[in-house]
Amino acid sequence: MHCPFCQFEDTRVIDSRLTEDGSSVRRRRECPQCSERFTTFELAELSLPPVIKNNGRREPFDADKLRVSFDRALQKRPVNSEAVETAVRVVIHEIRKGGEREIPSLRVGELVMHELKRLDQVAYVRFASVYRRFEDVQAFREEIERLERELPGLENRQPPLFEDYPKRKS
Repeated sequence: MHCPFCQFEDTRVIDSRLTEDGSSVRRRRECPQCSERFTTFELAELSLPPVIKNNGRREPFDADKLRVSFDRALQKRPVNSEAVETAVRVVIHEIRKGGEREIPSLRVGELVMHELKRLDQVAYVRFASVYRRFEDVQAFREEIERLERELPGLENRQPPLFEDYPKRKS
């Protein structure tokens, strides 16, 4: 590695340690030319497969776009940012773990819905309504009923989807 101070072509590693989370290596280096010391970080660079859109177009995977999807679905919902970041990492990990050369956008959407279902029922239904293009109230109702069947006991962890409001008199 070139020295950032004098641009000498070779530096010497004097100490290497894993970072706290184990995701990178911290290296202390010294330049034999100018004797300056500096720190570098080494990370594994793993590329994600391109996403195949519904129209057949391919585009590079964009983690920021993934975060925006979660943020939109979770807007004004009681979910903390650490939980959202964890969900984003889970989706990215699942995509990497799949080992596919390309991934359909439908698969990415399913992974997002799986994580949203775990995080917040309302956010899940919001995302599903756009993702699955709900056309009417009945489609919402069917998705909510399916969600309630799939996740028994979830009502104890999250507020109910529908409150029992008194009927309005006309």
